[in-house]
Amino acid sequence: MPLEGSKVVLRQKRLSDARNDFMWSTDEELSRLDASRPLSLTFCEAQVLYEDELTFPQSRKQRFAIETRSGLHIGNCMVYDINKFKGEAELGIMIGDRRFWGKAYGTGAVRLLLEHIFSETKLNRVYLHTLDWNIRAQKSFEKVGFVAKGNVRKNGHNFLTMEISRERWQQLTPEVGREMVQAS
Repeated sequence: MPLEGSKVVLRQKRLSDARNDFMWSTDEELSRLDASRPLSLTFCEAQVLYEDELTFPQSRKQRFAIETRSGLHIGNCMVYDINKFKGEAELGIMIGDRRFWGKAYGTGAVRLLLEHIFSETKLNRVYLHTLDWNIRAQKSFEKVGFVAKGNVRKNGHNFLTMEISRERWQQLTPEVGREMVQAS
C-alpha cells in the first residue's frame, strides 16, 4: 500500500532498509536533530531488533520509508503514540540522506502522511515536537498546516509543540475534505 505523492512515495518498512536506518541512527548530526544519542549497537545487533520490529509491529505505531519517485530510500516517517480513544497521534520524520535536505522532500512526505491519516483513519489531531532551535523543520511543518501550540522541556531539551487538526487539514486541502465527505 504505497502512498504516492508528487515528490515522494511512502511505503511499508522492509528488511532492506536496515542498512540505511542503521547508518542514520549512528550519525551524530542526525541524532542531535532528533534530540537523541547515536545508536551504540553493532549492525548485527541492530538488525536483530529491526527484524523483530518488522515481524511484530506495534498497534500504536505505523512506520514508513520515504523514497524518491525513482525508488531511492532517503528517510523515514512515522505516526506513533496512536491514541484511538483521544483521536490523536504524534508524527515524526527524518530525511537521513543529506542530498535531499532543503528540497521539500520532507514537506512532501509529511503532507502525504497527513493525507493518509485524515482520509484513512478516525484520528482528529496530529501533533509533533521539534527542537525549539530547528527553524528549518518548523518552517516545513508550517507549510503543511501545523501551528505552534507551546513549548515543552523533555530530557534536557526544549521543544516546540506543533499540531494540526482534521478540521484545519480539510480547510487547507478542500479536495481532500470533499473526498472524505463523499466517502462517508
